[in-house]
Amino acid sequence: MTTATEENNQPLFQVVAGNPTPEELAALAVVVLGMQTNDDGGTRPAAHRTWIRRDQLRLGPRPGPGSWRRSALR
Repeated sequence: MTTATEENNQPLFQVVAGNPTPEELAALAVVVLGMQTNDDGGTRPAAHRTWIRRDQLRLGPRPGPGSWRRSALR
């Protein structure tokens, strides 16, 4: 049986070819860690729901005063 400490000691990835610099390895680590899924229930920001709702109701941007502001929601 492995403990949590033993599991954390496993490498995140392994370089099998080439000779990357420490900066390249750090950049790769950031990308790999950023791709991990977050099990927070799949919540999205309220602004994103607004975009989807406007699209479902077919409320596209309309011409007129302030239309440049509303165009970002499309």
